[in-house]
Amino acid sequence: MMGERKIRVLMAKCGLDGHDRGVKVVARALRDAGMEVIYTGLHQKAEQVVAAAIQEDVDVIGLSILSGAHMTIFPKLLALLRERGAGDILVLGGGTILPEEAEALKGMGVAEIFGPDTPLQDIVAFIRGAVKT
Repeated sequence: MMGERKIRVLMAKCGLDGHDRGVKVVARALRDAGMEVIYTGLHQKAEQVVAAAIQEDVDVIGLSILSGAHMTIFPKLLALLRERGAGDILVLGGGTILPEEAEALKGMGVAEIFGPDTPLQDIVAFIRGAVKT
């Protein structure tokens, strides 16, 4: 009997942002929900995140940004994914992002932005609803 495959999620922090408590909490919640989670660690470049996502064959990239560079990093990451034929990977964002910037990012292709007060079960439910297994 074949079971459903596990959803694979790459969690990443880009740039000089050194605050990773939130991304680790989300990573643990996703793991506890039965997903396979890879955390790339701090100070990654968009190119490194995209390469790791393709190598690990993930369904989702969760990118946490608290540095204020989200309007630079997300468009670059999305462009790299498209260039490398991986535009079907779901991209989620986390951090303190103004609502109007969150809407702009969604217009560029980010599936959802989760702020610091988002219940963890909402993130799990969103991913389960968006990724077909």
